[in-house]
Amino acid sequence: MTLATGDTLPEATLSRMGAEGPEQVELSSLTQGRKVVIFAVPGAFTPTCHSAHVPSFIRTKADFEAKGVNEIVCISVNDPFVLKAWGEATGATEAGLTLLADGTGAYTKAVGMDFDAPPVGLMGRSKRYAMLVEDGKVSLLHVEEGPGVCEVSAGEALLAAM
Repeated sequence: MTLATGDTLPEATLSRMGAEGPEQVELSSLTQGRKVVIFAVPGAFTPTCHSAHVPSFIRTKADFEAKGVNEIVCISVNDPFVLKAWGEATGATEAGLTLLADGTGAYTKAVGMDFDAPPVGLMGRSKRYAMLVEDGKVSLLHVEEGPGVCEVSAGEALLAAM
């Protein structure tokens, strides 16, 4: 399956850091009956993800909320410990973004968004994309052509399409 507008998201168990360590999160528990923005990045602390993609959603968070978005979720093929540190380093945690780890890449593969970039040491990573999900169904989907670009998947671009 390659994710497309109109698709229902597959069941997925992701993880995040909770008060007592890593905890499991069912993606459907965040999307069922809600309007959620989900964006995915190739990797925490990588240049474009760190300096462009996450900041674009921090900047636009209030505008998304004004359009009825309940939550903004970032998914990365990293572990929850790395995402916790990255959320603190970027200000994403303080801004209220939810960072979820797809540690095995199972969700990313299930939606057909996985890729490898051996020259830069990125294996089994996620393509860069952003989507609006309403009650578990993809209503808008913007996928970047290359992993080092953050244009159509930036917060401002997704917001403008709403």
